[in-house]
Amino acid sequence: MKYKYMRIQGREIAEYTNYANGVFGIFRDFEKKNVLNKEDYELFKAIDDHFAQELPWPQICNERQKVICFFKTENSEKMEKYMQPLLFLLDRYNHPYDVIYTNYPGNIVYEDDFQVAVTIDGLQYDKVDYMDKDIYDKQARK
Repeated sequence: MKYKYMRIQGREIAEYTNYANGVFGIFRDFEKKNVLNKEDYELFKAIDDHFAQELPWPQICNERQKVICFFKTENSEKMEKYMQPLLFLLDRYNHPYDVIYTNYPGNIVYEDDFQVAVTIDGLQYDKVDYMDKDIYDKQARK
């Protein structure tokens, strides 16, 4: 079966959506907590800069509305070469994540050539777990 949409998300809950943190949200948390070594951080920043230049940023996200984004799989070949290094980094730092494929992402409130944003009301994925503690606390890693 060919799916229309794909999302990479962690198992921790994002602060402002109260929903599973998306892949770029995970790396923003890494950035705040200084989790990545210098080389890995530079790799993430290069990928993040590429997406910032190539992918429109939905206004609805700027407004911090409770939405999540899914990539369109029809254009995934272009993005996959940039997503694979992010998945490598998640694996390197032992950060659990899920790749969600669906044809029914929810109520679409934004769409462009590469992604859709959907409202999170009523969305529920079985594999999303709440983390009891911050496993990336710098003090805990020492």
